Amino acid sequence: MTIPVDQLADPAVRAFVTALNTGDRDVFRTVLTPGATMSDDGTERDLAEWTEREIFAAHGRMTVESQSDDGRALVARFRNDTWGEMRTKWDFTVADGRVAHFATGQA
Repeated sequence: MTIPVDQLADPAVRAFVTALNTGDRDVFRTVLTPGATMSDDGTERDLAEWTEREIFAAHGRMTVESQSDDGRALVARFRNDTWGEMRTKWDFTVADGRVAHFATGQA
């Protein structure tokens, strides 16, 4: 089962997934707070470098399977041209209606 992006509960997370899935770098940046951070499999990463490599240059896409924590925790199938498809978890910290931190890793 999948959850349509427009039915994601948290507006900031919904905007994040929408921008990721449409490959819109400009909108993606506006969804993030200044100084936003991220981690991948428990290791802090450079957000700009990671998102360019794993999302935008590699045509990353998310298909959300479930959401919890008022829409701030997702389990999704993430696919990109580098790694193919994998089941992933995403946890978001939202501040002032924007994503301040996200953590991703294999589910």
